[in-house]
Amino acid sequence: MGFFDGLMGGRAAQFQSGSASSNAIELTRRHPTVSLTKQGAVTGNLRVNLSWRMRTSDIGGRSGQSGQLFRHPFKLFKPEVVQAHTQGMVNVDLDLGCLYELTDGTRGVVQPLGNLLGDINDPPYVKLSGDDRFGSASGETLYVNLDHADEIKRLLVFVYIYDQTPAFDRTHAMITLYPGNGPRIEVALDERAPEARSCAVVSLSNIKGELIVRREVRFVYGFQAELDRLYGWGLQWGRGYKTTKA
Repeated sequence: MGFFDGLMGGRAAQFQSGSASSNAIELTRRHPTVSLTKQGAVTGNLRVNLSWRMRTSDIGGRSGQSGQLFRHPFKLFKPEVVQAHTQGMVNVDLDLGCLYELTDGTRGVVQPLGNLLGDINDPPYVKLSGDDRFGSASGETLYVNLDHADEIKRLLVFVYIYDQTPAFDRTHAMITLYPGNGPRIEVALDERAPEARSCAVVSLSNIKGELIVRREVRFVYGFQAELDRLYGWGLQWGRGYKTTKA
């Protein structure tokens, strides 16, 4: 049974998380952290979503907009941003992953490469919903079971470009965290690193019993092994490949 098949059964309610509030906390360089503990959001499932958009100038220009430019001439100087829905509209394959370290010393990674999708009810208590290769509106999502927060030492959520041209400078990516209680938390990949292939976006650390979310947004020019070295995970890495889809 697949992951989403499971959501349709009796355990589906486990993955319902997030607040109905439209408010959001944006983590920035000046305000990089927020405490889930102080928000009372340390139970249930934390949903971590990756979505991205590209400018129309990168995927085919401004066809069909000449009439609008006559009415709004200043739009000529403001590239429109559109949601990338189909393979024909986006040439970038962003992937979501998570390095984890548990309090018992267990370390590893959850990611599409190697089909390392994790587990929500058993260690590492992190589950990847799947691999979205085309930048659909739903993007990619990780679930973190915070009912086992006392067994999680630290997590590092990262994004990488698997096998195509680096294009973080043209791809407007966003990581959004939806706690079980309180406002959502947004971290934008808003710094330009055109040659980078990976980015450590946000970390979750258990510090003296308090769960702290921290904005990282650190671009690197390699892949997971370079992120590992940067944050001291100490894993052994080899070349990985995605499973071919029919």
